[in-house]
Amino acid sequence: MEETLIKSDEKKLYDAAIEGNASLFQKLLQKNPFLLNKISFSSTHKSPLHIATYQRNLSIVQQIMDKSPELAEELDSQKSSPLHIAAAKGYVEIASILLAEAPKMCWSRDCRGMNPVHVAAMNGRVDVVERLVEEDGFAAMERLDRGETVLHLCVKHRQLGALKALVEKLGEFVCEEDDAGDTVLHLAVRFRQVETIQYLVENTIIHKKSKNLKGQTPLKILKQSITQPGSEETTQKIKEILKIRSTNQSSQSPPVEWLTKKRDSIMVVAILIATMAFQAAVSPAGGVWQDDTPPHRAGEAVMAYNNPETYKNFIRSNTVAFVTSLSTILLLISGLPFKYRFFMWALMAIMWVSVTAVGVTYAASIMVVTPGFDRKSLSQVIKTGISVWSGVMVVLLAGNILRLLLRWLRRVGVGFWTSERCFRKSGEV
Repeated sequence: MEETLIKSDEKKLYDAAIEGNASLFQKLLQKNPFLLNKISFSSTHKSPLHIATYQRNLSIVQQIMDKSPELAEELDSQKSSPLHIAAAKGYVEIASILLAEAPKMCWSRDCRGMNPVHVAAMNGRVDVVERLVEEDGFAAMERLDRGETVLHLCVKHRQLGALKALVEKLGEFVCEEDDAGDTVLHLAVRFRQVETIQYLVENTIIHKKSKNLKGQTPLKILKQSITQPGSEETTQKIKEILKIRSTNQSSQSPPVEWLTKKRDSIMVVAILIATMAFQAAVSPAGGVWQDDTPPHRAGEAVMAYNNPETYKNFIRSNTVAFVTSLSTILLLISGLPFKYRFFMWALMAIMWVSVTAVGVTYAASIMVVTPGFDRKSLSQVIKTGISVWSGVMVVLLAGNILRLLLRWLRRVGVGFWTSERCFRKSGEV
């Protein structure tokens, strides 16, 4: 008799969740506070939380979370959590309630191998995507079968809004490839998504000449695709977009891409320079005094007494090399987006200064350890080399600063006779 009553209450609880009857739902829980737990243990299908989430019954979801927050981690027969359902439906308020109790469910995968971020993205639920990425951005970097990313999923399901939201949050992750070597640009070209292609080539650092494992560039994929009747116009539009991107990249993008692709190599070089500078500081050329004989003391640099002016230049340049190399390391590990030119030029300028300082340190060291009869001729060569190198660095730095200044002035509406305008006129002639 008692078991029959319990089953009757379970059915009423399910009916209340389906109908959105919050008052009946509350009465049933007051009558039997353990009713939710009993259903959870006995049911292999959807729990009342799954049903309330699906029906967007916010008050019932909140009641369930207050009584049994562990139900947020329950999975149905398809391995879907309530958060999967909220993500698919775009219920950002319910998603926030569930995340507050079970944030780790961002990583839960259903029977298709998708976590809630994947589900929200493929359904174009931009608000939920942003909320999930805000909660745990790493969950958005989980890959699907065949190495596809959530961005590949957005392109496959034609969800440009979700793609934009994710690119803004994930930055350089947009360049990731699947197991076939396809980027999202390859995929967008294969599916002939003009708006998506235009967004990718104008707002991301993906290069249009990137090749997949078959050696295909996006343009080659476009040429090999089977065209449908009436699709010539779309094909021509895509060609124009990719060609414009190619022109822009030839003059602007390579430095950005070079820094992005060579990030690890730059880090190694910066660490090497920092190590060299530190070693040169504690063990300068010529060594250190081994005894405490006035006026020197043990451990002090011999160079400081025998060549005081050279030692000052040595210390200055070595310190600059050490500090700038540490600055380079800090910029790289901070994850600054090099698609923004300010960060790119700042890093390049610091690298120039660091390499130049290493050259000056080398010259000072060589001058100290070179015998007197060869020092005069050698010093002239070194001074000439340093002067030429410094001149080149100053010209490059000044030129890039001028380019940034002119670009900023054009942006704010100040007209100038720039080299770009001059080239344009000469071309017209």
